[in-house]
Parts: sequence; C-alpha cells; structure tokens
Amino acid sequence: QVQLVESGGGLVQSGGSPRLSCAASGGIFSRYGMGWFRQAPGKEREFVAAISWSGGSTFYADAVKGRFTISRDNAKNTVYLQMNSLKPEDTAVYYCAADLFGNSRMRFSSEYNYWGQGTQVTVSS
Repeated sequence: QVQLVESGGGLVQSGGSPRLSCAASGGIFSRYGMGWFRQAPGKEREFVAAISWSGGSTFYADAVKGRFTISRDNAKNTVYLQMNSLKPEDTAVYYCAADLFGNSRMRFSSEYNYWGQGTQVTVSS
C-alpha cells in the first residue's frame, strides 16, 4: 500500500507558476504510475496529467497542455506538477493518484487505486 501526501498549493496570482509535490511512502515508488487530478467547486474530478511508472511517457489534458509539466524523482519518491501561466479557472483541489505499473494513458480516476488528500490551489485574477 502506498500513501500519498500533496503539498505546494495556496493562493496564487493569475499568471503564477507554483509547483505541486506529491510524496509517496509505503511502496516501491518506481513501480507506480502517477497522475494528477483536480476538482473545482461544484464540478466533477477531472484528469490533469499522468506519468508512467518508468517516467518515460507523460500525458496531459488539453486544458493544461503546454502550461503544466508532470515529472517524477524516484530517488525522492516524489511526483511533481509544475504549473505555469495559471488562470482563475485552474482553481481547484489538486489530487495525486497512483497505480501499480500504471501507464501515462490512465485518464480516469477509476484506474487509480491510491489517492492523496489533495491540496487547494486558488488563482486570483
């Protein structure tokens, strides 16, 4: 079983570039495909980005492509989400998720077995 803890959220101005982190423990991190999802108030949770267990491939939602970058550091058991050019519509609770030997094409929350508690990102205009 792997435990996930997100950090790095907060209040950010429009156009800002925060980086979210998700620290994993309790499992062999390098074997887990990782994803980031977000949920805005009154909306369903949506896919943001994913990275394969090997780190060799990534995949992004159209809404963030070219602005967000997912990466991982297996030595630190951490996955990151670098967010650039933030917009008010990026405001949401951001969650990281993990699945054993997951690939970067896993876009549905049902494909992930482990979830963090989430970190709030609020973008002010």
